[in-house]
Amino acid sequence: MAGLLEGKVAVITGAAKGIGKAIAEAYAGEGATVVVSDIDEGAAKDTASGIQGASSIACDVRSEEQVKNLVDQTVAQHGALHIMVPNAGIGRPVPLLGMDLDEWRAVTSINLDGVFLCIRYAAPAIIAAGGGAIVNICSITAQAGTPLIAHYSAAKAGVMSLTQTAAIELRGQGVRVNAVLPGFIETEMVTSVKGDFERFLGFPEGQFDQVIAMKQGRYGTVNEVARMAVFLASERSSFSNGSPFVLDGGCRASLL
Repeated sequence: MAGLLEGKVAVITGAAKGIGKAIAEAYAGEGATVVVSDIDEGAAKDTASGIQGASSIACDVRSEEQVKNLVDQTVAQHGALHIMVPNAGIGRPVPLLGMDLDEWRAVTSINLDGVFLCIRYAAPAIIAAGGGAIVNICSITAQAGTPLIAHYSAAKAGVMSLTQTAAIELRGQGVRVNAVLPGFIETEMVTSVKGDFERFLGFPEGQFDQVIAMKQGRYGTVNEVARMAVFLASERSSFSNGSPFVLDGGCRASLL
């Protein structure tokens, strides 16, 4: 039986590890030809080597030239581009009043500018291929304030707005644009900063995990995000466009 993405060519940025790697693996498992992209060229190659039929292209999504080259190389190597997943992102906990402009821009340049550039250069290639999908990896922090990550939350809110605008502008040309909004997923980016949140909020050591258990039952997994990303890239979501797909275990559904 053919996979849900059989015959499609997909690029995933920030795909050397974490959510991006899981999406790359899931897409390949559904028949897609996958391009693993990451700023870390060696890590991208290592990840691609473990995925059947995958290749890798290094890219810093802050660079317009590199993003354009990523798309151009993909089309040159594989003949088309059908799916773009602008997943690359970073998060650095900093109190708002201790955050300088350089720190703000360091996060927003990747988490928001990088998504804009991926859409800007991938969309024409997807249109030329006869249509396809852009799957933005957003966050529930786009919809609720979160201490220590004002830059991250603001960027993700921008991604959600960009998703909606792009969806409307591109729908007549066969390109759907949706966003996955994960809650707290068990990745290195999340687990490495638990202590920062505990200190800022005055929690005893280990209480962050208890808060997650109370708010969303448990940490989400990268594979759960990947399964949603498969759905949004496939024809199973053919009438979904410009929409936020929340994946947070009920985190935002309850005050306690």
